[in-house]
Amino acid sequence: MGFLGRTRGAVTRHPLFARFRTHAPTRPLFRCRACGALWPCQPARLSLLFLYRGDPQGLRMHLAHKLLAALADQPQMDALTLATRFLGWLSPKT
Repeated sequence: MGFLGRTRGAVTRHPLFARFRTHAPTRPLFRCRACGALWPCQPARLSLLFLYRGDPQGLRMHLAHKLLAALADQPQMDALTLATRFLGWLSPKT
């Protein structure tokens, strides 16, 4: 199999890059679409740190937006638990 999943001039059903799924949240439970862990999972955290490198304020804003959506989707959840999950993994310098 070659680049982009091409085999002898035909494209396979699943391109080579399709197996690298984005670790994005699914609503309303905010579990990772790729691995099923609570979001942000470890791969999502690494991805977010890379995407927002040099913009820690933007990263905090993005995660705060996701936190507000999670609070709206899961009103029965403890707000502090969700806040810790979404923002607690950031270092004070980030």
